[in-house]
Amino acid sequence: MKFYYFHLMPYPLEHDEPSSWVTFSNRHYDPQVGHTLYNQYLDQLEYAEQLGWDGLCVNEHHQNCYGTMPSPNVMAAMLVRRTSRARIAILGNGLPLRENPLRISGGRVISGFVRGIGPEYYSTGVNPSHSRERFYEAADLIIRAWTEAGPFPYDGRFYRYHFVNPWPRPLQQPHPPVWCPSQGSAETVEWAARRRFPYLMVFTPIKRIAQIYGEYREACERNGYTASRYQLTVNLPIIVAESDARAYAIARRHALWVYHVGLRMSLPFWQPPGYTTEPSLKRVLTSGIKLPTELTFEDLEDGGYIICGSPATVRDKLKIFSDELRAGIVCSGMNGGSHEKTLEMMQLFAEEVMPHFREDAGVDETAGVGR
Repeated sequence: MKFYYFHLMPYPLEHDEPSSWVTFSNRHYDPQVGHTLYNQYLDQLEYAEQLGWDGLCVNEHHQNCYGTMPSPNVMAAMLVRRTSRARIAILGNGLPLRENPLRISGGRVISGFVRGIGPEYYSTGVNPSHSRERFYEAADLIIRAWTEAGPFPYDGRFYRYHFVNPWPRPLQQPHPPVWCPSQGSAETVEWAARRRFPYLMVFTPIKRIAQIYGEYREACERNGYTASRYQLTVNLPIIVAESDARAYAIARRHALWVYHVGLRMSLPFWQPPGYTTEPSLKRVLTSGIKLPTELTFEDLEDGGYIICGSPATVRDKLKIFSDELRAGIVCSGMNGGSHEKTLEMMQLFAEEVMPHFREDAGVDETAGVGR
């Protein structure tokens, strides 16, 4: 199993507003506090490489306190210069939210192709009913720009260029590995499997992860190949401490903030009209999955949304992902309550948990996958 350190770069304040997205006023943001947090968060990502994480993950969100990283490519470019070994995973670039997808380019990176979640269509003024078509078209344009010699014209419905001829060209050939972070829409599962793009489940209960992994494997078989375990990726918070009791105390405060405050939003923001296709919407409505703000700590723990406990407990829980679900990559962020406590938690995980899952330490998890 491989381990990637994931960061949202949140602005972790408490508030009573109905939504942490779109309409939550930026008067609540203190630039001096944000400046300190940015430096601490980047230090944590760099420290993860020193501790042996295989990759570092940055991502894109807009106009919220949940994740203050609207330009993940900038963070990725900085990390490439400040690190030497870890892969840099951009999870991901919201392709339909861009007017110029050709600005997305490669390097020592894994490129995550995402649609962006519902509220970001309000933040960027993009019609959500065009989301999936824009996503497919932007992905096609990017792959062609990576792999075809320019200049060539591109005449799509949403993106039109007389000359597609980006400089520089990607170092990775035929193109950088592509991952597809998602929460299980039927269309995205099929689209990713057809292209051999690894599928990343984000903040999802473990029963649903097992279901979607099964559907993804079946889709891979329909497309003539068997999925590698490194095409099955999961992203979930991990809280580890010297004892179960201590880990649970930390998680009750900081893991709950992500779901109860960071992901708090009104239902129209979560599912804007036209964003979700009818089949996928039916899956959501019949799945029994609760909104993030409805989840109790027990829901998070019992449902496998988070992993929490002593090193021994965390190892046992991770074995479900490695041995039963056969996931090859775990992306996780950590929050110890302060910068210093987070660094200590990262070190404890690196020393007491990761070595137990390192039988494949010499394997290149991106070889032949997603490119």
